[in-house]
Amino acid sequence: MYLGVGPEQNFTYLVALQPKLAFIIDIRRQNMLEHLLYKALIERSANREEFLSRLFAREPPTGLGANPGVEALFEAYEIARPADELFQENLQMVKEQLVTHHGFSLSSDDLRSIEYVYRAFYNGGPNLNYSFLSGGRGGWGWFPTYAQLMTETDGRGAHRSYLATEENFRSLRELEGNNVIVPIVGDFAGPKAIRSVGRYLKEHGATVTAFYTSNVEQYLFQQNDDWKKFFSNVATLPIDGNSTFIRSVSNRGFQYRSSGAGPRAMPRLSAIADLLNAFNGGRMSGYADVIAMSK
Repeated sequence: MYLGVGPEQNFTYLVALQPKLAFIIDIRRQNMLEHLLYKALIERSANREEFLSRLFAREPPTGLGANPGVEALFEAYEIARPADELFQENLQMVKEQLVTHHGFSLSSDDLRSIEYVYRAFYNGGPNLNYSFLSGGRGGWGWFPTYAQLMTETDGRGAHRSYLATEENFRSLRELEGNNVIVPIVGDFAGPKAIRSVGRYLKEHGATVTAFYTSNVEQYLFQQNDDWKKFFSNVATLPIDGNSTFIRSVSNRGFQYRSSGAGPRAMPRLSAIADLLNAFNGGRMSGYADVIAMSK
């Protein structure tokens, strides 16, 4: 079983780990709605070209062949022009897929929020990045674009993103089609979300395989004793010796440069049991301790 936070970065981990069930917990309701937007677009797309055409509201490029490489795919969509007619058509399809087909109870505010998120993809296209909505196209240099993230390689030069291959995309599409990616609005330091997931997993004899925390822990350590509440919540999850935290560690402007992280961020792993032992034993007092226990 997989736990995570944030939007599409979870998809790459999901296609790699192939969990039977995934809960995505995020304090932002808009993150849950973005996952529902993704769900509708993925379910209605037979392949990567169709998905990107719908995600960015651009006509599918011609001449790509049956199974284009991910770099060629994004290069083609970077020069494709957005089409408002496609945007409106796809937005209506998303609403019908979520409300009529799945029967989700979405308020008018929820639907407006989904449109707001979708319009960011429409306006930004493959060059969309974290700073787009607060500044403009291209944004600050330390935030990679959507295309850069999807075409990034591992340490051996292999593409690993959920759009790297048709096989990866089909794997994600199957997970969405089976309704096993469940976005939840919840607070890592709150008394309900993580503990409720823990109870559900225990009732069904399941174990947490991976917990992707992004950089949330860093902020929990900056908010009084929220980090203590978080690790106390994690302690209620069913884990074993293979249960692993996956986190994103950046040295941009922070004091953790000894971590070896690059100018943006790098994934770091640690055993959940090891961190809980350190927490329960009083050997944890700051985020630097978490980073020191990460590889």
